[in-house]
Amino acid sequence: MPDGIPPAGRETPRASRRGRHTLAWIAAVTLAPIVASYAVYYFFPRPATANYGSLLPTAPIPGVEGTRPDGSPFRLDDLRGQWVLVVQGSGDCDAACERRLYATRQARTMQGKERERIARVFLRTGGAELPEALVAQHPELVVARITPSVAAKFPGGPGSLYLVDPLGNLVLRYPDDPDIKKMAGDLTRLLKASRIG
Repeated sequence: MPDGIPPAGRETPRASRRGRHTLAWIAAVTLAPIVASYAVYYFFPRPATANYGSLLPTAPIPGVEGTRPDGSPFRLDDLRGQWVLVVQGSGDCDAACERRLYATRQARTMQGKERERIARVFLRTGGAELPEALVAQHPELVVARITPSVAAKFPGGPGSLYLVDPLGNLVLRYPDDPDIKKMAGDLTRLLKASRIG
């Protein structure tokens, strides 16, 4: 047998090493994404993104009906397909109520062209009609008078501010004196993520 030619079925040490190196590279390339993902997850955690509003158990609020100032009927279900900011108040709109209405108007306006996807509603129990000056400040605000039994369907009672999704589910409740920028941030994220409404 000539020198340097291995017997049939045998590899030279060099060929054997080359095969092991190739196998090691294939294993490294295969495992690299998995190792990288674990490293990023454990050593570079992302900051938690939380809603500003308090998350509520997602559930529809059926039977929210009332009367508009002109005497025509109001049904919250008629606004399905839109995100709805609901301000609930008892009777006359005091200073705190006016701040909530202002916050909803500004947070909606900050959405730019997407603002048409958001409706604003003021549900009130009793009291005189809203002052004309206040109505003029909120031209697209839907106002309706509701009964106390309808108001009781919302958690938190009078003086609360909610977000209803396009399917009619109550999803967020905001503080009584909301931070407009943070509320607008919630809306921006939801509008961007939502394929409906």
